[in-house]
Amino acid sequence: MINRFLFFLPLMIIEQHPLQPFLPANARLLMLGSFPPQQKRWSMEFYYPNWNNDMWRITGQIFFQDKEHFADNARKVFRKEQLIRFLQEKGIALYDTATAVCRLQDNASDKFLQIVQPTDVAALLHQLPHCQAIVTTGEKATETLCERFSIAAPRVGSFTPFVWEERTMRLYRMPSSSRAYPLALEKKAAFYRTMYQEIGML
Repeated sequence: MINRFLFFLPLMIIEQHPLQPFLPANARLLMLGSFPPQQKRWSMEFYYPNWNNDMWRITGQIFFQDKEHFADNARKVFRKEQLIRFLQEKGIALYDTATAVCRLQDNASDKFLQIVQPTDVAALLHQLPHCQAIVTTGEKATETLCERFSIAAPRVGSFTPFVWEERTMRLYRMPSSSRAYPLALEKKAAFYRTMYQEIGML
């Protein structure tokens, strides 16, 4: 007998990650978010593409004392090619902690992301022989990575040391660059600035 209540279950759409990992050969830092927002929210085909996400404004503020350094305000897009050159020069790799998700609501909130397939972060690290630090940029990403590596979650703005395949590493936890996270951009930038200074990138 077919359970008549099954007909009322919502159809869950699985989203595959739309971007390839960005892995400069010289990367010393691997930055991991949770998952990109829906493509209707993108201003460019790259990481942290939402115009209302402040990751690249935080980065501009830290390295160039100008939060609009990577922003084309007239077109409301971030300057992708300029970002790529900067990230390659500094040695910053980018990806996310999930390769497939379901959205429980029609928005970009991590709170409503159900992870279907976690990222094989070890496989990324095998491609990044110089990487000594991972930074997670939100609670969902932090929880996912800590579970995968059996690491104690650091407090926001701090790090937890760990050893992976005889490589001594640090897991940093930074405040989310989403404007939904209740902290001023300048205060978020202060946390990120300290991290970059501690790992010798600033």
